[in-house]
Amino acid sequence: MKLSPLNQRRFARFRANKRGWWSLHLFMLLFVLSLGAELIANDKPLAVGFQGELFFPVFKRYPETDFGGEFPIEADYRSPYIQQLIEGDGDGWMLWPPIPYHYGTINYDLDVPAPAPPSADNWLGTDDQARDVMSRVIYGFRISVLFALTLTIFSSIIGVIAGAIQGFYGGRVDLIGQRFIEVWSGLPVLYLLIILASFVQPNFWWLLGIMLLFSWMSLVDVVRAEFLRGRNLEYVRAARALGASNGVIMFRHILPNAMVATLTFFPFILTGGVITLTSLDFLGFGLPPGSPSLGELIAQGKDNLQAPWLGITAFVVLSLMLSLLVFIGEALRDAFDPRK
Repeated sequence: MKLSPLNQRRFARFRANKRGWWSLHLFMLLFVLSLGAELIANDKPLAVGFQGELFFPVFKRYPETDFGGEFPIEADYRSPYIQQLIEGDGDGWMLWPPIPYHYGTINYDLDVPAPAPPSADNWLGTDDQARDVMSRVIYGFRISVLFALTLTIFSSIIGVIAGAIQGFYGGRVDLIGQRFIEVWSGLPVLYLLIILASFVQPNFWWLLGIMLLFSWMSLVDVVRAEFLRGRNLEYVRAARALGASNGVIMFRHILPNAMVATLTFFPFILTGGVITLTSLDFLGFGLPPGSPSLGELIAQGKDNLQAPWLGITAFVVLSLMLSLLVFIGEALRDAFDPRK
């Protein structure tokens, strides 16, 4: 698809911002790698060769009876018994991922009590439950970004529609909408989450739905202002004179211009989603216990001051992630700035 001359200039300005341009590349690289976390950190081999056949445990479950075991349960490939069955006769082999630990795998072979310091086996050490920190960071990064990205997309859709309706129709519709937003935004979100957590076991979709009830208001004011300004412009009057419906005028003529201002807010909304999930996990009201979470890693660092690698790892990962998103947002803001 060929870009218009205006969008080509915007893309050129975004690319000229080296900090934002390379931040986008680095963030996308980390995100794509985290999407394949099962191929990077897993307690199952990527491939197994046994008696001339190939098995792919990462993609399919195999009972241990397929390898000569006794029970029709999923094979535990870290067990010395299973490893002996596969590799004992010399013609079997297993191809492990770079990090042979899943986010919930417990390392029973530690030489020191958990949390164990970084080593050749556990690159970033283990937490207080002997789980590999590097594996939990990779999976936690993926969950944080996917949660924030999903929240940003749905909240932006709702916020843009609400702001468009308020700004286009104005009058009583705008007045009622503004009073509702004032009341709704005054509700204590954290207290509501704490109260609801005592009735329902939080999970990814439950948290997403609760946060979506309040996060959609971040774009309403920007879109509303753009529609209030744009509804009286000449091209809108011309479209109305030609018989265009209100829906066509709103979403085909005014919305593309209003989206210029809203696009610059997306990375910052994404940053807010990451911070929100991390904060809830740190307080114990986020994802279910045992889930890979950066907030839970921060809490472990607070509870285990004798293991500084836990807090340092969480700080570095969060600082890097949020800094990249902020740099991308600044570059987008400068690229779409009409004064430039």
